[in-house]
Amino acid sequence: MAFVHLHNHTEYSMLDGATKIKDMVRRAADLDMPAVAITDHGVMCGVPELCDACEAVEKETGKKVKPIYGCEIYFTEDPEIGSKVKSRLYHMVLLAKNNVGYHNLLHLVSESHCDNFYYKPRTTFDMLKKYAEGCIASSACIAGIIPRCIDARDFEGAEQWARKLASLYEPGDFYIELQDQGITTNGGMSQREMNGHLTDIANKLGLKTIATNDFHYLRREDARAQDLMLCIGTGSLMDDENRMRFANDQFYMKTEEEMREALRDFPEACDTTVEVAEKCNVVLERDSILPRFPLPPGYTEETLFRKECEDGLKRRYGEPIPKDAWDRYMYEAGVIIQQGFPAYFLIVQEYIRWARENGIAVGPGRGSAAGAICTYAMGITDLDPLPNGLLFERFLSPERVEMPDIDVDFEDERRQEVIEHIKDFYGEDHVSGVITFGKLQAKNAIRDAARVLGQPYSVGDRLCKMVGDELGITIDKALDANPDFKKAYDEEPETKEVVDAARSIEGNVRGEGVHACATIICRDPMADHVPMKRDTKGGGIITQYDGHYTPDLGLLKMDFLGLRTLGVLSRACRNVKERYGIELIPEQIPTEDPKAFELMRSGNMDGLFQVEGALYVSLFGRLPPHRFSDIVASIALNRPGPLESGMVDDYIKVASGKTAVHYYDERLRPVLEETYGTMVYQEQIMQVSMVMSGFSAGKADKLRKAMGKKKLDVMMKLKDDWCNGAVENGYSLEIANQIWSDAEKFAKYAFNKSHSAAYAILVMRTAYLKSHYPNEYMAAVLSSYMGNADKLIKYIASCTHSGIPVLPPDVNSSNLEFTPLDEGIRFGLAGVRGVGGAVAEAIIAEREANGPFTSLHDFVNRLDTKCYNRKTLEALIKSGAFDSTGYTRKQLMYFIEQTPLLESASKRQKDRDAGQVSMFDMFAADDDSGFAEDIPAPDGVEWDKRTLLSYEKEILKIYVSDHPLRQYEAALRRITKFRLGDLAEHNGDIPSATFAGLITSVQVKLTKKGKKMANFVLEDTSGHCEGVCFKYDDFADALEQDAIVKVRGKFEHSDRGDQIMAFEVERLAFDASQMGPSQLEIRLWASEMNALRSQQLQQILRSHPGDDAVVLFIRQADGRKFRAELPIKVDLTKNIIYSELLDLFGRKVWGSSAAEGIRKRGRHRLPLFRPEAAEGGMAEQGPRLATARFARFALAWPRLALDKDKD
Repeated sequence: MAFVHLHNHTEYSMLDGATKIKDMVRRAADLDMPAVAITDHGVMCGVPELCDACEAVEKETGKKVKPIYGCEIYFTEDPEIGSKVKSRLYHMVLLAKNNVGYHNLLHLVSESHCDNFYYKPRTTFDMLKKYAEGCIASSACIAGIIPRCIDARDFEGAEQWARKLASLYEPGDFYIELQDQGITTNGGMSQREMNGHLTDIANKLGLKTIATNDFHYLRREDARAQDLMLCIGTGSLMDDENRMRFANDQFYMKTEEEMREALRDFPEACDTTVEVAEKCNVVLERDSILPRFPLPPGYTEETLFRKECEDGLKRRYGEPIPKDAWDRYMYEAGVIIQQGFPAYFLIVQEYIRWARENGIAVGPGRGSAAGAICTYAMGITDLDPLPNGLLFERFLSPERVEMPDIDVDFEDERRQEVIEHIKDFYGEDHVSGVITFGKLQAKNAIRDAARVLGQPYSVGDRLCKMVGDELGITIDKALDANPDFKKAYDEEPETKEVVDAARSIEGNVRGEGVHACATIICRDPMADHVPMKRDTKGGGIITQYDGHYTPDLGLLKMDFLGLRTLGVLSRACRNVKERYGIELIPEQIPTEDPKAFELMRSGNMDGLFQVEGALYVSLFGRLPPHRFSDIVASIALNRPGPLESGMVDDYIKVASGKTAVHYYDERLRPVLEETYGTMVYQEQIMQVSMVMSGFSAGKADKLRKAMGKKKLDVMMKLKDDWCNGAVENGYSLEIANQIWSDAEKFAKYAFNKSHSAAYAILVMRTAYLKSHYPNEYMAAVLSSYMGNADKLIKYIASCTHSGIPVLPPDVNSSNLEFTPLDEGIRFGLAGVRGVGGAVAEAIIAEREANGPFTSLHDFVNRLDTKCYNRKTLEALIKSGAFDSTGYTRKQLMYFIEQTPLLESASKRQKDRDAGQVSMFDMFAADDDSGFAEDIPAPDGVEWDKRTLLSYEKEILKIYVSDHPLRQYEAALRRITKFRLGDLAEHNGDIPSATFAGLITSVQVKLTKKGKKMANFVLEDTSGHCEGVCFKYDDFADALEQDAIVKVRGKFEHSDRGDQIMAFEVERLAFDASQMGPSQLEIRLWASEMNALRSQQLQQILRSHPGDDAVVLFIRQADGRKFRAELPIKVDLTKNIIYSELLDLFGRKVWGSSAAEGIRKRGRHRLPLFRPEAAEGGMAEQGPRLATARFARFALAWPRLALDKDKD
């Protein structure tokens, strides 16, 4: 005796089923069931996972559980495919009997989703007929059409449908399904009674019955978890009376004994399940189905691949091709051809070539593909692997046959064009996107559980904060790690209820999405191999199988990534060409450029690829880059693992000479020299094993993978070979063991050098452009964020601090996007709210054709009135776009509101359209004609500053010409160390801090307890952050719009967005003395100064220009002190200054204070610092020599003001 469950729902029956597939297979093995089916609602998403789970469970237990692939479809009587009539839907179960049936099921499910979706994926009778071959069908649950007819007492209709459906399938392949979970139908019929009628029909028509339980969860105790998922899916609360719910807790994976007991009156129905299982034999096909690449006449894939590589080698290296490059190519090509992948490389090369030919920027490479000389030769990557020490085997090993994986970056705004080209090239039905499944992680599970249990938001939010931000944290791990969380769980009943509920649903599939960059390209129509569906949000066609499984099924998955930086580079190069006529090609920008390195050492890295932000500013402050390999190493090092492990600190000590470099053995120097003896890259671990232990490249890659993933069994097998090989090659066993130990430690953090080096190229390209063409580059950065106010605020502030003014839009000089000029960067016309691209293009076209606009009157007369309306003009005026005409914004608004300017322009336009030429049009240009328009002269009367900026922000969404807080920046910096614009990127919450800024909006509400609270927005020159204060009455005088305030509170990241929770809010008042800049005070002993240090100090200070004064205090051995105001200003917000000063003097030598006290000290010139005194060579020791040193330092600074410090 045996039994097989044939009608089952997993978590892919979205928010309805709660069964995890591997748990289901394990349970089947435990119950000695020979097979188990998957029949999710309308989808086949879990098929590959079921196949893998059956294989894994057999390895674990030795018990074979056969996978049966099926689907519970939604059948409609409506015969018209694609009709938008909400006809009644019925359930029906289909199982794949063989591979023909599997493919037919793929097509049927795909067609139901892609061509006949209306609320649900619908299947018509004709579709069932079309795809019937190789399938087994059953009448399904009480929602099937046959049970529905019986429930309506239409027994004749039930019989007719049974006969009709059975006729579609081979004799014996249509079954009547019996279930008994103890529920009653809508018509008041018990399932036992229903089963009797179903059996009568089966007997009359010669059909067999099968017993199923239609389970939606694994065990009976999981019923509550499934009910929670149902509430999440329907947006209901558990306590809602009229919500959707299952009638009882019987829909679980029952044992054979339980099934036979439930259907004891129909024992044959249980027996038949085994018969059905024996009929079902599907083997998922895993052969490669790469697309057929169209070949020129006379070529095979192999010969065309070789031709492309060899032509590329000649382009890259010239002729004759160097021997090392040729040998490497021959080796790589041999492996690629042997493994059958030439077509893969041709496919990738084709769409990259097409992109470049169509002006779409392509990245230099990413991932391990940059390690192949074949990809370099074919133009797939731009990094020469030979001088950069990159390994082909990191990409494609001769000892493992795996599909290559080449991910490609395209400029983000044009990525879709490449995908559309591929659809045109291979056929639209051969290309698709890839589905993703979002799972309930710990925090989401807690929030969802708290919500459906009716708890206030604050309960879930509080518990989520206790869970913490560790990547991949689970609820159980959080309970073990956080005593406060465990205490709350043990002592608070409501917390225990929420946490237990969350644990029961943690890890379940919550929803679907679309992979951001993955695209499948198939030889055949996609539905021949994978079930397809429409993206529920975008409407595009996507797979139902997760992208992790598609390569295993032989499908080609490509990642097309959209990279903003590539668009920035393209824009910047266009800007340079338009301004200077210089043709810059990103691929030809050098990777070694002194000015670019100097820029990065200065910390001025806003807008650079990958390296902007505090972490890199700090790293480059401690490890200043001087060569390309330094950038490569920094990308590999500046990650959480190396930073937290102390690996970066150790590396810096060695790189800076504070710790001696050691290479274990001099023979390993070539491998480890560029990283000062530290194994930073995965490739170095491979190279050490090859050089020292004689590993083949394939074996070295196997070791890398084993160490990186901590596969101890594989590592132990390889360690003997490592040590024995080392000893055979003349290395001591002690050295071999030491390197193994270090490699084991570093492998956890070691990075893919190919990827790091490829991205370092982009770092250098952006740094080169910013250092040589700062206005053009930053204009490109700003244009890439057009419409993103937060980012614009950040980068405009950065430009301002770098001495690049960002100016309001101007009808006479702005282009569509941000426009670089000699005097700064102009805001783009297309970014003006209410203007848009079409109007902006018309303005630019008229300006270029007929010269600058001289006034608003000139503008409205020359521009077609169809291009603009009153709101367009108001937006241009308020944003400052007419400032260059000499009129104030206030006067221009007067022309719009109080004069017939627009009406006159409109009438003239109508006359022109009607073919009537007015006297004005004929003679206006002639000053003596008498028909020139009478335009009032500028009156110079302007709105106050506050009104001016208010309108500017209303239109542009940001302050451009100035900021209300600009004059108070220095004072605010003394109050808070946090810039509001940087908080979003802050790692984790800030439990207690002081913040400062301008309140730009306030909304007062009542809490549930009837107390007033306030939501407000706090802004500074770098950005803004939302805030909340629950003590409104205590701080009402400060919580007002346009108030400058100091806020003490905590900053937190949450699913509702980032916010400051204010404990105290204090209004600030500044006087004139506080509006000046702060100053950097450097306090030194005279003995610490010499000519070299003087030069180095100047270099440090000049690298960080800003608005803050620098004052030098020198203390002599005899106690006298001298003070000098240096003729240079710096930016005190740049932390790298302090790192560099620390490196120079070996101790903290700085302080800062308000400028107020500076001016109070009397100044007098000291005779001691006459040039002739300094040049006289004061030879005596002590105070005189120290003073002379200071004198020589003073001479290096023109116009140096010296004070005798009277403190």
